[in-house]
Amino acid sequence: MFIPQAFANTGSAAFDIMQFLPMIVIFILFWFLLVRPQQKKMKEHQKMLSEILKGDEVVTQGGIIGRVTKCGDQYLTVEIANGVEINVQRGAVGAKLEKGTIKSL
Repeated sequence: MFIPQAFANTGSAAFDIMQFLPMIVIFILFWFLLVRPQQKKMKEHQKMLSEILKGDEVVTQGGIIGRVTKCGDQYLTVEIANGVEINVQRGAVGAKLEKGTIKSL
């Protein structure tokens, strides 16, 4: 009386797939709404970082605005005021500003 009866699997393969269909749909939505846009944004940021040249005006992720005076593979030298230069990692640049955004240092 305590052992339940065993029933043979009479379902079809289509029924088994239908059970996983909601999970598949959620995964596809998750991919197109979250993962794909984030990858696109990251790719654009990497492209922007690789195109930074001497004389470009940038803002760091910490909010420091300045003009690039020297470029290296890993580091940039940014002039934030007259005669004041700092070294920052290339990846610390948050955005490249339009020419003329900084009126005077």
